[in-house]
Amino acid sequence: MRVVVMGCGRVGASLADGLARIGHEVAVIDRDSTAFNRLSPEFSGERVLGMGFDRDVLLRAGIQEAGAFAAVSSGDNSNIISARVARETFGVERVVARIYDAKRAAVYERLGIPTVATVPWTTDRLLNVLTRESETTKWRDPSGNVGVAELPLHQDWAGHPVTELETTTGGRVAFLLRMGSGLLPDAKTIIQAGDQVFIAAISGHIAEAMAISALPPSEDDA
Repeated sequence: MRVVVMGCGRVGASLADGLARIGHEVAVIDRDSTAFNRLSPEFSGERVLGMGFDRDVLLRAGIQEAGAFAAVSSGDNSNIISARVARETFGVERVVARIYDAKRAAVYERLGIPTVATVPWTTDRLLNVLTRESETTKWRDPSGNVGVAELPLHQDWAGHPVTELETTTGGRVAFLLRMGSGLLPDAKTIIQAGDQVFIAAISGHIAEAMAISALPPSEDDA
C-alpha cells in the first residue's frame, strides 16, 4: 500500500520508517528539508519538500495512489486541513491526524477522521489505524511504553524456535497458548502448528512485529 505521511518530526519519521520496513511504499512531506535527517539511513521511501495541505505537494507525494494518509506535523490546523484534503478531495480511504487539542480531536472524530494524542504509544496507534482494521494490543502498561499483542503467525513459523521469532520481530514472546493451555517459553521452545503466540514489545514496534510475523521466516534467519 502507498502511504503519505505529512510531517517528519520524531513521530512522523518513526512512522515512516516503520511503514517502509514492513513493505509499504511511503512518501514523507515536510516543509523543512533538514527534518528528513530524522529518517533512518535505510529509509527507502520518498522525501517531498513542501506544505502538506498544498494540492500540488500532495500530488507530488503520490496522494492519488495512496491508500492511507497520516497528518503528524506539530500544528493542529495543518494536520486537520491536510487530513480533510486527503479524505475529501482525493478520497483516501484511511486517514488519521495527530491533534494536540482534546476538544478539537473529539470534533474531528465525529467527522470520521481518527485522531491520536501526544502519548508514548502514538506511533503504534498510527500504524494500527493505517494498516489494520482495529486495535490489536491486548494489554498495555500504565505508562504506555510496553504492550502485549497476539501475533498473526504465518504457518511456516511452525518448527522454528521462539528465539528466532524474537530476533526477527524485535519483541519478546511473553507466552503461548497451545491446545488451550498456557505455556511460558524458554530458549528451547519450538513453535508448533496451531500455537497462539503473544509478544511483548515497546510501543511503536508492535504493529511492525505483527506485520513481520505474518510473513514466512526468511532463509537467512534459519
